Amino acid sequence: MSAKISTPEPAFDAKEFLASLTEAPGVYRMLAADRAVLYVGKAKNLKKRVSSYFQKTGQSPRIALMLQQVAAMEVTATRSEAEALILENTLIKKLAPKYNILFRDDKSYPYIGLSGEEFPRLFYHRGAFEKKSRYFGPFPSGLAVRESIQLIQKTFLLRTCEEAVFAHRSRPCLMHQIRRCKAPCVGLVSSADYAADVRLAEMFLRGRHAEVIDGLTQRMEAAADALRFEEAAAWRDQIRALQAVLHRQYVSSTRDADVDIVAAVVDRGALCVNLAMVRGGLHLGDRAYFPQVAGEVEVGEGLTAFLAQHYAEHPVPSRLILSVWPLDEIDEALNAGAPRNEMERAWMEMALKNAELALHARWQSKSRSSGRLAALQEALEFAEPPRRIECFDISHTLGEGTVASCVVNIDGAMKKGEYRRFNIEGIQPGDDYAAMRQALTRRYEKVATGETVAPDLILIDGGKGQHRVAREVFAELGLDHLASIGVAKGEERKPGLETLFVHGRELPLQLAMDHAGFHLIQEIRDEAHRFAIVGHRARRAKPRGRSRLEDVAGVGPARRRKLLAQFGGLDGVKAATIEDLCRVEGISRRLAEDIYHAFR
Repeated sequence: MSAKISTPEPAFDAKEFLASLTEAPGVYRMLAADRAVLYVGKAKNLKKRVSSYFQKTGQSPRIALMLQQVAAMEVTATRSEAEALILENTLIKKLAPKYNILFRDDKSYPYIGLSGEEFPRLFYHRGAFEKKSRYFGPFPSGLAVRESIQLIQKTFLLRTCEEAVFAHRSRPCLMHQIRRCKAPCVGLVSSADYAADVRLAEMFLRGRHAEVIDGLTQRMEAAADALRFEEAAAWRDQIRALQAVLHRQYVSSTRDADVDIVAAVVDRGALCVNLAMVRGGLHLGDRAYFPQVAGEVEVGEGLTAFLAQHYAEHPVPSRLILSVWPLDEIDEALNAGAPRNEMERAWMEMALKNAELALHARWQSKSRSSGRLAALQEALEFAEPPRRIECFDISHTLGEGTVASCVVNIDGAMKKGEYRRFNIEGIQPGDDYAAMRQALTRRYEKVATGETVAPDLILIDGGKGQHRVAREVFAELGLDHLASIGVAKGEERKPGLETLFVHGRELPLQLAMDHAGFHLIQEIRDEAHRFAIVGHRARRAKPRGRSRLEDVAGVGPARRRKLLAQFGGLDGVKAATIEDLCRVEGISRRLAEDIYHAFR
């Protein structure tokens, strides 16, 4: 019987592949021997771009390592470079290739909105746009939006209340009393005057600051000429408030510029891309991005990857200022370039400095985390630092609305995306042991079947008794090898006096209050406690917040919303007559009678 001899896959013949490659724009994929996608890229000219990998000397270590693993290549020609850019971005997200620089998908940027009603509402917005509203932005953070809304409220006194509240006010609210709204809900300002305020606010949001201040100055002078000195003083205060804000924005443009400043910095092999936003000539702040990347990366390729991925999802401003220029293979429609004047150089200097500070802070955080993990490893006498730590806590009020929390810490940092809550059912109210048993069983059944990863350490908030229950659950599930600690509160429940019941140790362990590993345990335990309380309060409030309106047959979510909007809330519905209820769209007389009697 002859043995079967396996023949190795033929090596990738770059010369043969390039000979038949098209010069059209498109996307290329580099594949490993197992057909795993190593890299996805786009090109204006596929032949020229792909050739550069195999003809260019002095490639970065990351690219050189990748090329050693290439066993095959695939290309997709497109009709234009723009199509190639879209396809490249789609494939990178779908395939997550090992050697691409992957920037985490961020949530959509926040905007300021002005609604389309007769008295427009000023509001914070994130997500899809509505046709009837106007939007201004984007802003780099929610904080920047809220600060801007507060300024506009203080200066132009626009309303921020929801339409359902606005339509049913009978007297001015607190916002009017503290001079943040002109109370159009009760007719204290005319439609024309309110519209004038809205126009000024819109001009300010579009960066036309000089025109806004001129308009306010004219109002102030007109009020003074008419001897309305109190009104004139109010306009004066608004002008001063705006001028103070504009003065603080020392990195501002005399032009109404919309610009993104993108700066990339590499330090100790880590890449940070910092995006700063200027809208309407005002510097709104910045945001740092840290990509997922295999091996070291060069500044230029990191910047190129960011531009391709970020602007495939977000609006492109009129100009991009880049810290590295020129760059290969970037979309000409981005209107990108190096700083051109003193102002743009100042913006870039700030962006680079903030990128360096963000990298430094990240390194400090990692160093602190690794130090705390190492200290905990030493204290517990583990062979390796516990990379994944899970912590459980129980929360209820006299047995009502029992919720168990599970929080996760990976490499010394809390990972909120991994958190879980368990609504506890079918136990004697107040039985914390049974609650812990149910939560642990539900969580670690999946570990026992291999569906989810096992942690390196489990923390049980509740001390010796709770820890004993946990060990029983682990034994029943065949997971007795898992490391665990019961964290008992100290005397008089004072922080810093906790006792640790470590599985496998006869005597409890008490670490010093300044022990770095102990600080990590405290942080994780406190987060589990917070997460459990938040879940418990939400669960407890749900039945208490339920109204009899929800129990009326035929009143679903849509009709309930209409009723509440029509009558300004549940109290209004309760006070309504049957005839009042009949006037609501979708409410028949029979249903109106049922609603009326439900509250009697």
